[in-house]
Amino acid sequence: LAQQRAQAEQLARDLAAARQTLEQARRDIAQLREEAQRLDRTVQADRATIEARLSDIARLNEQVRALEALRDQLERQAREAIARAGDEERQRQAAERARAAAEALVGQSSTQAAEEARRRAAAEAQAGEFARLSESARAQVALLTRQLEALRAEIARLSAALDIAESEGRDRDAQIALLGQRLNAALAARVEELQAYRSDFFGRLRRVLGDRPEVRIVGDRFVFQSEVLFPVGSADLSPQGQQQIREIGRVLIDLSRQFPADLPWVLRVDGHADRTPIRGRFAGNWELSAARAIAVAQLLIAEGLPANRVAAAAFGDTQPLDDRDVPEAYARNRRIELRLTDR
Repeated sequence: LAQQRAQAEQLARDLAAARQTLEQARRDIAQLREEAQRLDRTVQADRATIEARLSDIARLNEQVRALEALRDQLERQAREAIARAGDEERQRQAAERARAAAEALVGQSSTQAAEEARRRAAAEAQAGEFARLSESARAQVALLTRQLEALRAEIARLSAALDIAESEGRDRDAQIALLGQRLNAALAARVEELQAYRSDFFGRLRRVLGDRPEVRIVGDRFVFQSEVLFPVGSADLSPQGQQQIREIGRVLIDLSRQFPADLPWVLRVDGHADRTPIRGRFAGNWELSAARAIAVAQLLIAEGLPANRVAAAAFGDTQPLDDRDVPEAYARNRRIELRLTDR
């Protein structure tokens, strides 16, 4: 007794330390979740900014293309005006030569001289107009060139800002991934904690029920053959079955007092039947397995387990342990399974 008492005191100290560690883990998880939410909001805002900047870049690119087209058009018009001015200049020079030849001709009439002077004046005026248009076109081309350079500089600035935002977004994604890993590790620790309590629960049940072939542990389940708890074809617990379920309820109630308040756990009672057709007050094996699971769950609740910690499930003959068509296989498949699981 002294040794068991010492072990119990050591377990109590270990449990207190585990509770402190769990409380710290819960605070860390809450902090990690808040940080993940904050980073997610920041990433979403950055993505909106990036999309807005991409839209601005697309708009500026359209403006650049439009201005380049306008510049090309004005340059083409300027070249045409210069070409026309050259043609007019050549015509004017030809007219000058013609006038000189006409003056050299003896007997040239004054009417022809006046007409030649008028043509020369018109050619000079047209050449001046073409020169003015050419100078205006050059000024517009220079202005458009400056605007294009300013737009290219703005595009370069936005591209650099976009690269910075994308880099920051990748950093935040990495931080979120790290937070997710830490959160998963914390959740895994909670699962391991429940697994430790489950092992303790099964160990205590084994000591209470003893080594009986009709009661066994299979993986994470405690399996009772139905004949241990119920008469054949019935969903009413036998006196021996009631006693065993009450003992299980006392063990779990005592163990649950050590569970942290926020530990998600449920004792699930699974009813199973064989595939032999039945007759009587149940329509089939599925209804029989459901009634038996409910009967066990109700007795556990009556013994003091909280109703929100007990669940009943029925599987009928859909999950046999033995597929053979022999009485021994049917007996194995008629069973009640207890499973301590998270919600």
